Amino acid sequence: MAAAGTAGRRNAPHILLVDDDVSLLKLLGMRLESRGYRVTTAESGRDALKALEVDRPDLVLTDLRMDEMDGLALFQEVQRQVPGLPVILLTAHGSIPDAVSATRQGVFSFLTKPVDRDELFAAIEEALAQTPGAVPDGDEAWRAEIITRSPEMERLLEQARMVAGSDVSVLVTGPSGSGKELMANAIHKASRRADKPFVAINCGALPEQLLESELFGHAKGAFTGAVSEHRGLFQAADGGTLFLDEIGDMPLTLQIKLLRALQERQIRPLGSTGSVSVDVRIISATHRDLDRAMHEGEFREDLYYRLNVVNLKLPALKERAEDVPLLAKHLVGQAAERHKPFVKGFSPEALKLLAASAWPGNVRQLVNVVEQCVALTSTAIIPEALVSQALAAEDSALPTFSDARAAFERRYLIKVLKLTEGNVTQAARIAGRNRTDFYKLLARHDLEPGTFKPGH
Repeated sequence: MAAAGTAGRRNAPHILLVDDDVSLLKLLGMRLESRGYRVTTAESGRDALKALEVDRPDLVLTDLRMDEMDGLALFQEVQRQVPGLPVILLTAHGSIPDAVSATRQGVFSFLTKPVDRDELFAAIEEALAQTPGAVPDGDEAWRAEIITRSPEMERLLEQARMVAGSDVSVLVTGPSGSGKELMANAIHKASRRADKPFVAINCGALPEQLLESELFGHAKGAFTGAVSEHRGLFQAADGGTLFLDEIGDMPLTLQIKLLRALQERQIRPLGSTGSVSVDVRIISATHRDLDRAMHEGEFREDLYYRLNVVNLKLPALKERAEDVPLLAKHLVGQAAERHKPFVKGFSPEALKLLAASAWPGNVRQLVNVVEQCVALTSTAIIPEALVSQALAAEDSALPTFSDARAAFERRYLIKVLKLTEGNVTQAARIAGRNRTDFYKLLARHDLEPGTFKPGH
């Protein structure tokens, strides 16, 4: 076995090239190096497995027909040692049926000899899209759940690592389903509080009194049904991190109590006359525009600035399309482990379809699509048709309550403005709102009354 072109290429994708034809091995190795890949060559399957132990590659490119150990046997051993490592087979025309059978077992793809240069590089790039980029030096366990090769996400993770070292409050923003809680958990794991609890609560999922009780706790008899004392989440997270998801949906009266708790580092349970000291790091998240909510009087300015010391804005999944194949591979592995161990991954055509999709529901929607595909597939490699079917099913699914309400509000406002020809006073009266509230509604939906006046 030989390592080719290692100097200056440590950050380049690493390919293990295997062929018992030495001249072809050398020629193909040079072709791959000229493309910028780091190449290790092996003249047999046994040599390839030895190379695998020394330096794990990002991809194995192997001939199918070899003496002693053929490409399929090598693939099976590679999968046993490094599950999920992509393997591409090179095969002569007469061996195509064997190669097709291999793809059903989980081989990423096969190429026929003589190999077309563009076809080869395209297949390699598709396979590498399923493998993570180079992992930075040091202990990276804190970020293990965030699967990415996106430069933008890597930049955010570096910021997260830096901010984790202090106790400043962090506000994580971004669209629904983009992974805000995962980022919050990663910050906690990288902090000095990592050995203490990480406690999360969705501030928009509970009615006000129940949310207050969950956060601050309550004394016995504080309200009907309070039959015993209850420690709140501030106390449960003492010494650790409290993650306040959808903080933008917290009622104003509770925002005041939260601000006081943050300022005084003390909480007072409902129905109690005494205060309890707490040591908690706050990370909050929202998909709402808190700047707009603050200016509309729906979010307290003093609380906003206390929570938003550092802002990490997560991109939508469509803005990190290079992560889609990588995430799909990770998710299909998890789903297969739970339901169908024989499922190995997606076909190259299916991955292309996934990568080209818009993903309005972000990572959460991708999770649903992968789960559907695994549930419905009867083959080891999920075909393009099944992905197309799952995407269509997602597109026809019901919207979230918040999205449905926002769509209704917008349609209603447009209808009443048309009816009154843009007269805000009349429109507000019909809607049963005062002018100030009505203007806030119009601003929220980017509607300008003047555009509904006659002749506009």
